[in-house]
Order: sequence, then C-alpha cells, then structure tokens
Amino acid sequence: MAIQLEETTGAKPRFAARVARFGSENAFKIAPHIRRVEESGRRVIRCNVGEPDFPLAPHIAEELKRQIDRGETHYVDPQGVEPLRRAVAKNVGERRGLHITPDRVVIFPGAKPPIGFAQQVYCDPGDEVIYPSPGFPIYESFTRFLYLEPVPMHLSEENGFACGASQLEPLISDRTRLVYLNFPSNPTGAIASRAQLEEMGRLFLDKAPAEARVYSDEVYEDILYDGAHHESIASVPGMEQRTIIVSGVSKSYAWTGGRIGWAVFPTAEEAAVFRNFNINYFSCVSGYNQLAAAYAIEAPESKASIAQMVQTFQQRRELVVDGLNAIPGITCHKPGGAFYVFPNVAGVCHELGAVDAYESLPAMERLATSPATLLQLFMLFQHGVATLDRRSFGTIGNGGAHYLRLSTATATEDLLEAVRRLGVAAADRRGFEEFIRQGVPV
Repeated sequence: MAIQLEETTGAKPRFAARVARFGSENAFKIAPHIRRVEESGRRVIRCNVGEPDFPLAPHIAEELKRQIDRGETHYVDPQGVEPLRRAVAKNVGERRGLHITPDRVVIFPGAKPPIGFAQQVYCDPGDEVIYPSPGFPIYESFTRFLYLEPVPMHLSEENGFACGASQLEPLISDRTRLVYLNFPSNPTGAIASRAQLEEMGRLFLDKAPAEARVYSDEVYEDILYDGAHHESIASVPGMEQRTIIVSGVSKSYAWTGGRIGWAVFPTAEEAAVFRNFNINYFSCVSGYNQLAAAYAIEAPESKASIAQMVQTFQQRRELVVDGLNAIPGITCHKPGGAFYVFPNVAGVCHELGAVDAYESLPAMERLATSPATLLQLFMLFQHGVATLDRRSFGTIGNGGAHYLRLSTATATEDLLEAVRRLGVAAADRRGFEEFIRQGVPV
C-alpha cells in the first residue's frame, strides 16, 4: 500500500516524510494476497514465512507454564532478567571461545529490534551501513528511514552466496559505521568458513573507523547441515571488542511467538544505551518468557530436540533442491544452513515471457517489481504457492537477478507438492500470458 504524504487540498501532510522511506518484510506483507487466494477456494502452500513448523518442545512449554503459575507476569529489568542474561553470556561465550559477562547482554522482543536500534545508536544521517544483498530486508529498510547511506554488498550464486574480504574491502570507507553479517544466511542459507571470517575480521580492524561495529546476526546458528559447526566473526582476535552478536529463540527452539532475542555488545556501556532504548520503546520483555528461555538454553533436552528438527530440515533440503534442479529453467544451490532454498529462476522467467512482460510495464511500475516478482505473483494466484522474490531481500542494484526464496519450514508433503506445482507453472506460458493480460494484482 502506498503512503499518501500530501493531502489534495495542499494541507500539511498527514505523515512525516520519513514514513515513505520505510521498507517492510514481504514475508508478512503478502498475507492479504494469500487470504485473497484462499477465500477464492484455492489451497495455498505457504513457503513464504521463515517459521519452523515444529511445536515448542514439551520441556520448554511446561517451564513456560510453570513460570506463569509462579506469577512471573510483572515488570522486570528492561535489560533482561538476570538468569537469562547469565545463560546467554555463558552459552554464547563458551560456543565462541569468549569470556562474556551478563552486563554486556540485552534482551529484546525477538532478534529484530536491535537491527534498527543499532542504526539509531551508532549512526548519524549520512553515515554508511554495509549489508548483504540478498539479505534480510530490515537491514536495508532502516537505512532509508534514518537518512543513512545504504551500501549493499552484492553476493553471487557463483561462489555460493558467501562473502569474504574481497567483497567487503571496496565498500568500507571513513563513513562506515555498521557492517551487517548474517551466517547462516537468510535467504540463501550460505555459511562462512573460519578462514573467510578471519579475512573479513582483519580487514575490518585494518580499514574500518574505530567507532564502526560489525553486527553479526547469528539467529540461525543451530541450523547447520552436513556436520558443519557455527563460526562467528566475534571469535577472530580483536573482533570481540568490535562485534555485536545477535541471536534468539525463534529459529533454534521453534518459538517464534515467544519474542525473545538477545544481543551481546562489545562493552557494558553500549549495552546500557540499548537498555535505555528498551525503556523508551517497550519497557521490558515478559518475565515468564525470559525465564523459560533461560531454561531452554540450559536444559539438556534442548540439544536433542534441535538436532531432530535440523535432521528433518536437512532431509527436506535434499528433496527440494533435487526437485528444483530437475525443472527446466531452474538451478538451485544447496544451502549449508538455515531453512531456505534460493533457486535461480532466470530460465523460467525468459521461457514464460516474464522478462518481456516486465519490460512492457510503465516505468513507475517497473521500479516496484521485477520479472521474478511477476513469477512470484503468478505462482501464488494461479498455482497456489506462496514464495518471495529477489526484491524482497534488497531493492538496490538487484536488476537482472531472477531468484525466488522458498522456506523449507513447511511439511515435507507440502514442499514436494509446491515443487511439483512450480514445475507445472514453469511450462505454463499460456497461463502466464493470460495472467498478465488480466492485470497483475497489487
């Protein structure tokens, strides 16, 4: 929906100018389209949202109920309850070979708030923010809202969507204030090797301004395949003092509704600033959820429940990647982590006529879409599969890149049906032409 900034009468605009600069997350934004299709009687296979399709583990659910019964339903420390901050400090530190104290830990309602908070805390208008593209859309969204300079780090399929010093080096300047890294990655599932992180860490220490920070989004840290182990740039010598480590319960514990995330800051002084942001925005995070999260981190049963979930995700990865690569016009890189696949659909876009259809659109409409966007909408409205296009993961400089993201956090049978439907759609040129003639839904 477009934001109207000016009244036709010439009166003062209803909204501040920055509102029109704010982005969004299309995984949620396409929900009205999905409802529209479902209300017409067609079943939609939802491969758009990155939410594990597993229940909260019973041992965590029982602890959550116990904490409510104990009356942990009141205000708590805006920085986070001490038991959870201790558990996070111990867990994050031990897994990365670091000594972390609880006063450097801040708890948030999910792992998303510190993304925007960090840009407000560390950046002034005109400062530069480097982020991966394709990458989680909220990194880019806040830069424009806060009048910062977005600097996308474009990742390529040829090297598995990984990034290293060679991609980062030309982007760092004396105006750099934040560098976002995300491993395992959303949307590509790429992971980083220790060697790649060491190269980037040394480069950052040598070239970035002293006040700059790396924001290491590690929320998919437990979802790794083929025996891989999670690596963090904070473990590179000298980088602990320059890195913000972020994670939470949504992905590892299949607890998206719990809204518990955390960040480990380089200093207690920085953590105190973010504590004050919590006070100003939402006071505190519910105590019963925090205490149950502390239990989830420390409980021996959690390791087994996470491993079972990851095993299922890996099995789905194999089925979906093989199925997609069997469709003419699609190639799909095998992700090393997270629960997404990011197939290249350039061949399908050309075969169906999506590229020509895009070129025929008015200039203003082309700014808000792409050939892959047209394919995404065709898949949803005509074939009942909800996906996300490449533009959903960074809008700056992505022209000519034709990709879709499918979440594999969906029942295996549904995923196989989604791949089958995508194969049917890939050969449905007549259906696509009719879809375009009827007018693209907006």
